[in-house]
Order: sequence, then structure tokens, then C-alpha cells
Amino acid sequence: MIEKILLAVSGLGHAEEMLKTLKEVPSIQRAKVSVLHVVPPQSTASAMTDKWEEGGKILANAIQSLSLDPSQVSSILRQGDPKDVVCQVADEIDADLIIMGSRGLKRLQSILSNSVSQYVFQLSSRPMLLVKDDIYVKRIKRIMVALDNSDAAKHCLNLALFLLRDIPGSQLILTHVNTDLRGKASEVTEIIPDKNPIFGAAYAEAQKYGIQTRCYSSSGKPGEEICRLAEELQVDLLLLGSPDRRPSVAKSFVDIDRLIGASLSDYVRVNATCPVLLARTTA
Repeated sequence: MIEKILLAVSGLGHAEEMLKTLKEVPSIQRAKVSVLHVVPPQSTASAMTDKWEEGGKILANAIQSLSLDPSQVSSILRQGDPKDVVCQVADEIDADLIIMGSRGLKRLQSILSNSVSQYVFQLSSRPMLLVKDDIYVKRIKRIMVALDNSDAAKHCLNLALFLLRDIPGSQLILTHVNTDLRGKASEVTEIIPDKNPIFGAAYAEAQKYGIQTRCYSSSGKPGEEICRLAEELQVDLLLLGSPDRRPSVAKSFVDIDRLIGASLSDYVRVNATCPVLLARTTA
């Protein structure tokens, strides 16, 4: 269920457009939206005043552009480090989904440029919808879920079914990549899901909701293949599970492998040509 959405806005990017598109989905229409803008600390009081005024205008413009029922939307203006404040507010309102823009920076660039979206994804356990500046946001009708046997993938499947179940003519695309780290990509093959160990249970679950479902497999490097499948199959939204393998004592620290771009989720975040919803679960 997605009942509370946190939209972090900076005045640029497609995050607002993504939320407007998402609010067209019947299962999301009653969700409450909190629109957040964070003002970074400034060196002088006058500079701080200017930034507060600018932040207020960014919030007002964002809410006006969303055209939502006033009873469903609230605005939050905070001062602090944006990556910390977004996580704090998400916890305060118990957000079911965080929506943020992303510049799609690669690997160490995310650290060197202090990427807010990357750090928030690292430190929050909540599903996060990232929208790169250079993609086209389309009406959601075709959702792709990258499947394996993980709990994170099952969580993504449940989110996809929640989103698609009341959309007329919607389609669920289930995909699985057989890992070939040599990078030798195969043809995309449509799979008959009955009794298939990867697709069978997910397909059966989708049929309970009457959602048209197609299943595809390929082989190659997982990140590259998932991005290729999403583009070739013309999906509107990609859901990818991202298990958090850090021990509980280290949850407040970033996962360096994921932060520097060595993870599947980071590759897809940077390279996918559609919005990506990353769902975090604990290992």
C-alpha cells in the first residue's frame, strides 16, 4: 500500500511531473503527499533569508504545478543538509514512497558531487522512485519487474500489482537475466510461465488481479540486460529490488560498494531510460 508520499523538490527536474503521472493511477489517488524543500545552511543571515524566500517560492510553484486536492497535500520547508533532512522527514511522516529527481551521476561522481538522491537511497529503508533529468515521463501502463528468488523482488512484484490492478489495459512485464559476466548478451526470449521456477508463482499472483502479464528472459551482465530489456520492451516504470546486506549495527552508514557504483541497483539507477523504483528490503 502507498498511502503517504514524500516528494523532495529542488526547483529542477521531473520529480513533480512523475508525481502527477503517479497520481493518475487509481490505487494512488487517495494518497497524501508531503512536498519537501530543504534549504542548505548559509554563511550569512542575509543569505539565509534569501534562501528561505527562494525555498518558499519553489514549494509554492511545485504545489501549484501538481494541481492536487488541497486536503491531500502539505508543504514542508526545512533547513539543513538535504540528504539528512529527506531521511528525517520520511521517517517523521512514515512515508511509503520517496520521489526524488536524480542527475544520474556515475560511481564516484555521486560522492564527489554530494548526490542527495544516492545518499538518501543508501540511508533509507523506504521504497524510492528516482526520476533522471534526461528521461521522458510517460503515463504508467507497462511496469517491468526484474525477478529473482529474493524477498526484494517479491516486494517489487507486490508494489507493481498494487499499482497496476485498477489501470485499464495495463501490462506487467516480468523479466529474468541469467548472469553472464563475460558480457555476452543473448536474444530476448518470451517465456511460457506455467511451471517455470522463476516466473510461475509471480505469474499466478498477477492472474489473481486479471493483469495481462508477459515473461521474458535473457543473459548477460545483469545491469546492462535489465536496462536493455526495459528499453526494448518500452516500459513506463521499472521496479528493482535492492537488498540491504549491511549488519543492523551499520544501518546508519552508507554501503560503499553500492555508493561507488559496484552494485546492480546503482548501474540501473544511472543507465535506465525510464523512471526506476528501487525497493529496499533487509537481508
